[in-house]
Amino acid sequence: MSDIIDVETVDNEKAQSLKTVGWVSYVLHLLVAVGAVVPGGQASPVLLLIALIIDLVKKNEAAGTWQASHFSWRIRTVIWAAVLYLVTLPLWFLLLLPGMIAWCLISIWFLYRIVKGMVRMNASQAMPD
Repeated sequence: MSDIIDVETVDNEKAQSLKTVGWVSYVLHLLVAVGAVVPGGQASPVLLLIALIIDLVKKNEAAGTWQASHFSWRIRTVIWAAVLYLVTLPLWFLLLLPGMIAWCLISIWFLYRIVKGMVRMNASQAMPD
């Protein structure tokens, strides 16, 4: 019996663990994204905060792997969506229709980014910078 740790097995376990975390995060993002696009289907922003915290906490573990790009992708997506929602918030108060249109477009963009990330994660491909 050997006490030598199989490095390949450890690397595979780490990669699978990171992929599982990535899927959990993507699914939480997807629930929020679909809820934002489907009328009356608004999911709790708490789910998005949970996913963001997961990504921020686990991002360092993914450093140097193709999965690191997915953590950055999800974090940037949430930050940009939040900024865009905040910037367009005054449109809701000034002119209701432009505010609705802006938020609808942002929500569609958010959903697109999440689905694109999920497709690439499924194919074990890194996200573009």
